[in-house]
Amino acid sequence: MLSATLEDNAAARDFLAQLPLTLDLQDYAATEKIAQLPTKLSTAGASAGMTPSIGDITYYAPWGNLAIFYKGFGHSAGLVKLGRIHGDIQVLRAAGPLTAGIEVAERR
Repeated sequence: MLSATLEDNAAARDFLAQLPLTLDLQDYAATEKIAQLPTKLSTAGASAGMTPSIGDITYYAPWGNLAIFYKGFGHSAGLVKLGRIHGDIQVLRAAGPLTAGIEVAERR
């Protein structure tokens, strides 16, 4: 089981409101796992893009999908940081798809 902390932004609040979710994560570009979300997230107040790091949970606004990075990547327009995974993300590096249950463990 992995845990994460979410950002305090409109997109992260919209994502939190959709939880709990069960998503089928597909590998994309040997860099990230991606999945479609049930509804688009707000990008109000978000920067035009970001440079993701290992463990970042993001929203790619042009496609409306969740992207969880297991490798670093260059600056990407339309990418909004939702949060960051704590601890070992080795499970995300496994080849092929995986099913992930995402839920709120604790609200602060």
